[in-house]
Amino acid sequence: MIRIDELYDNTFWPWLQEHAPGVRMFYCDPPGHTSVDCLFNHGYDDWHKEFDFIFMHDQEPVDLDLYQNLFDEVASRNADLSLDTPYPVTDPPEPFPYWDPLIHSIDMLPPSWGYKYTKAQGGIVVSEKGAFVDKLIDTYGWRSYYYFWHGWAALDWYRGYDRTFLVKRAVTRNPTRTFMSPNRIIGGHRDHRVLFLYEVFKRNLQHNHISAPRTCPVEHTDITHIASKYQDRIPDITQVLSTEELPITFTNEDTQKMSSCWLDNFDAATDSMFYVPTETIYFGKRLHITEKTFKAIALEMPFILVAPAHSLEYLRSYGFKTFGDFIDESYDDEEDDLIRIQKVGQLLEDIDNLSYNEKQQLWEHCSRVATHNYNHFYNGAFEKILWEELTAMLEQIKQDYV
Repeated sequence: MIRIDELYDNTFWPWLQEHAPGVRMFYCDPPGHTSVDCLFNHGYDDWHKEFDFIFMHDQEPVDLDLYQNLFDEVASRNADLSLDTPYPVTDPPEPFPYWDPLIHSIDMLPPSWGYKYTKAQGGIVVSEKGAFVDKLIDTYGWRSYYYFWHGWAALDWYRGYDRTFLVKRAVTRNPTRTFMSPNRIIGGHRDHRVLFLYEVFKRNLQHNHISAPRTCPVEHTDITHIASKYQDRIPDITQVLSTEELPITFTNEDTQKMSSCWLDNFDAATDSMFYVPTETIYFGKRLHITEKTFKAIALEMPFILVAPAHSLEYLRSYGFKTFGDFIDESYDDEEDDLIRIQKVGQLLEDIDNLSYNEKQQLWEHCSRVATHNYNHFYNGAFEKILWEELTAMLEQIKQDYV
């Protein structure tokens, strides 16, 4: 298992020093922070040994609107790699007088040295696939590399919960609610959570275990203000949301909690058939799954995703199973973002309207799949896939930079 908080210092930088020497490594710290003040790097004291760089943008989505200042700063800090630099003409060359500040033109160099123009290629490591990554590399001319950072983060953050007694195993549960769904930040590029909550309230599904803010805890924007952007296609959205008694919290919560790196709400999990994570990103042709989905897996729960199209297929590529033999998962194939979220709402309503016996039968089938996913997550199979993927990415970096 990788210690996610030490990933850059203990895994990537030692590897780069050995296999791709001369490549600077940039990263943001602490995790989740993306301002230029949080941008750090590892490099070499002897500047003439540096020739390229790689930026570890693996924690957050790829979004030029949100992070262009950060990407520009990375490019700016590495502009010195695309300048005239001294290089040896003969082998071996005379010692180069780095200490002499008057050496600033080719005429002043020793006869065995010259200048050449070098341009750093630049690379970026991401935990996302799709159109947004393509746009980024077209904009900056960088190479892109992919591995599943959030898979490693979930393995680290949720380790050991399989050796606790905080939540009953799926085989012993008798859930009475159709689903649970925590929702906290609704501002920024997270409008999909507002759209999802509209579906919940419009379909009278609020008796399930959900949390929902009235005002975004980060941007302090009212939910109806965000909803108003969608009135052209959903005329009653602001009316529906304005009449709900918000905020809604889970039991023993005063407000919606940030709880990315641990599991919680165990009573709600035990009492719910499905977990509905409203993922960090939703819109556009991209694949980006976070720890939110892995909470369902680590809680041994079936799931229905509010996520980009084809996210279920993406999860299956890592050895997890989904629930298409027992519920309608066609929502995952729908590429119209508003229609997809309506299909999620319809699916939840259809399950909610099943009889008690039908729900029991559905739970029996889906919980077996959830147990497979739980074992795949905790018993090492998922980690093996992630390690093979990560080492293959490192090998590609080695080929590109050596």
